[in-house]
Amino acid sequence: MTQTKTTTMTNSFLTQTCIDAASPDTKRRRFLMALAAIPLAGAISLPRTARAAAAGAVPKTAGATALIEGRDRWLFPGWESLTEDSTAACLNVVDLIGRVANKMAARSIHCAVVIAPLKARACADKLAEGTTLSTAVAGRYSALVARAKAIGLDLVDGEAALARVDTQEDATYIRADYHWSAHTAEAQADATAERLIASGALHGEKGGATKLGDWTEERNYGDLAELLPPERKRVIGKDRFIVRQTDSDGDALTAATPVVQVVGNSMVQPYLGFPQKLSNALERPVGLKWTFGDVGPWKTLLDYLESPAFKATPPQAIVWQFNEGQMMSGPGAVGQWDVASVMADDAWLARVTKALG
Repeated sequence: MTQTKTTTMTNSFLTQTCIDAASPDTKRRRFLMALAAIPLAGAISLPRTARAAAAGAVPKTAGATALIEGRDRWLFPGWESLTEDSTAACLNVVDLIGRVANKMAARSIHCAVVIAPLKARACADKLAEGTTLSTAVAGRYSALVARAKAIGLDLVDGEAALARVDTQEDATYIRADYHWSAHTAEAQADATAERLIASGALHGEKGGATKLGDWTEERNYGDLAELLPPERKRVIGKDRFIVRQTDSDGDALTAATPVVQVVGNSMVQPYLGFPQKLSNALERPVGLKWTFGDVGPWKTLLDYLESPAFKATPPQAIVWQFNEGQMMSGPGAVGQWDVASVMADDAWLARVTKALG
């Protein structure tokens, strides 16, 4: 069994415990958990060894048989069905999100929702010959956007944002990884910034924006490739992770109060640049609370709303991020979230209501 050691990172704002694993396969988590709740105002430092392939995006039971291999050595998560019609369940979840957004609005907090589109639809040209999406799955994202519009929920059109990505510079998703690319993360952040500005929810003077570094490239195995047997993993090969150069000042973190708070999973982790780009586009400090995908968006939001930071200084807006492949699962979805995160919808909503005051 791999032994882990616990390291405490401290600065003037943050004392956070992070887990550093001895195994190379788990080093991708190193330091990332320590960055999961920091405000991103000014330049942020991230260790060069940090990996976009966050292990928690992949179900603990997933293995090589849970993968779909496409053209040009592309990999897709097989646990996200390409055929099952879950649209009705997804729309029910959108309605629940809308109820929470209304409760936030009553506290003068604007809620903008970001849903990461299904990789298999975004990169359908890379699916193997004969592998196609059902009509229901192909049209599901549009149905989510339509429902959000109907109930007055501010939902960023993630598929429209994908069209902004220059695919001559980078793919929209990482070839053998679950995550979208850093260029896509930034396109989504730009689209989110536009929605927040248009909402009129942000007030006060601008200032405290994150500075963006130059683009650089790293080569690592994607998290989906890590599920393969060694010989097949070698065939799939390493991916190009094109990310922003990080600041060289070590652990320099700033303590500005966030005007906007991002709450989500590893799609919005600092390594891929979503919160930094959002801060830069808004010219305001942005906070971040992210957890790995098996924790789920419900528990992550609840943890933030019940935190001392929220109680002390509520933000003007919350950006709540989801994955489309999990949109059919509410707070009580046993088997989708880790056991500690599962709770009945009514119980979860009651705690959110109490936390919002």
